[in-house]
Amino acid sequence: MSEHYYTERPTVKRDVHTMQEVLRGKTYTFLTDAGVFSKKGVDYGSKHLIETMQLREDAKVLDVGCGYGPIGLSAAVMCPKGHVTMVDINERAIELSIDNARRNGITNVTILQSDLLEQVKEQRFDAVLTNPPIRAGKEVVHRIFTDAYDCLVDGGSIWVVIQKKQGAPSAMKKLESLYNEVTEVSKDKGYKILKATK
Repeated sequence: MSEHYYTERPTVKRDVHTMQEVLRGKTYTFLTDAGVFSKKGVDYGSKHLIETMQLREDAKVLDVGCGYGPIGLSAAVMCPKGHVTMVDINERAIELSIDNARRNGITNVTILQSDLLEQVKEQRFDAVLTNPPIRAGKEVVHRIFTDAYDCLVDGGSIWVVIQKKQGAPSAMKKLESLYNEVTEVSKDKGYKILKATK
């Protein structure tokens, strides 16, 4: 069976390279590698989420499934008085995120290897951000929504990017079963940004 980017310890041969991306008008340098999600460049869904998400400058934020870090690091820049916790099951992704935070001079982050929200379930956040691992299956994606609800402060929100043809309707339904208010904030090229508020 071939490995997925949500493998805990990828064994696929390393293929490290550096790239630059402009996100919300800021240029970042990212180190990427084989065995992590979207290694050739920040994927369109993540970019759409980064451009759309709204965060207070002092927000406490959680990025679930951070990969090599584009969403969480962008959030940290948006929240200079806040703090972003970034989690991923993939140890290679975690190594890259730590490196990318350092190479972009971003210090208001905590980066942890975690199976979904396991390592942060006692913490509370103002916002949760996720480009969920659709290939891991609906059960995993929906568990992120459920666990995020428990980790959000009252009035906190989860921001989700999801493709219309990869489960957006069932994601919307699941979010509506958990959260007080669910809105489709934006849609572009088949990607929807959903915001659900506790």
